[in-house]
Amino acid sequence: MKNLLLIFIAIPCLVFGQERVPAHPYIKLETSEGEIILELDGRRAPITVANFLALTDSSYFDGTIFHRVIRNFVIQGGGYTPGLKLKEPAEGTIFNESGNGLRNVRGTIAMARTSEPHSAKGQFYINLANNKSLNPQPDRWGYTVFGHVIEGMEIIDEISKVPTGPQKNLARDVPQVPIIIKKVSRYSFE
Repeated sequence: MKNLLLIFIAIPCLVFGQERVPAHPYIKLETSEGEIILELDGRRAPITVANFLALTDSSYFDGTIFHRVIRNFVIQGGGYTPGLKLKEPAEGTIFNESGNGLRNVRGTIAMARTSEPHSAKGQFYINLANNKSLNPQPDRWGYTVFGHVIEGMEIIDEISKVPTGPQKNLARDVPQVPIIIKKVSRYSFE
């Protein structure tokens, strides 16, 4: 049923959208710790990839931070500035595509959200481990995986080791020294 609903939502988005979502676009994350290259899956997560590309093209992610770092779990970013000011895209939430067959395994990128299944906006995370608990189950939605790391996993592993602690109104997992996402851009190997 979820897959059928996904089809009815995804097809109009692809047909009436401004441009067709590339099948496998590459993204470069330039961070204060080094560069990370991602390959996104526009075929299996077209809504999520279109959203991520639009945010990338608008420079939304530039100057945000990885604000949540949990060793052996995830690093999460795209929603706060270095001063821990919340940053949210104006476009609103997107449909949850967690039923796309992609799983939350080490090195994948997925959308963060609240407990509401269709609440993802701009925050994303990269899995540091195989996180089966974040995958969809027959009785609940999961977290949408929409790509994977192809270069820079060693940078992500280093980020996962930074000292963390509580900051302002956030959980205890905030890096003590900000890990800045300097720039996010489309990337080509040419």
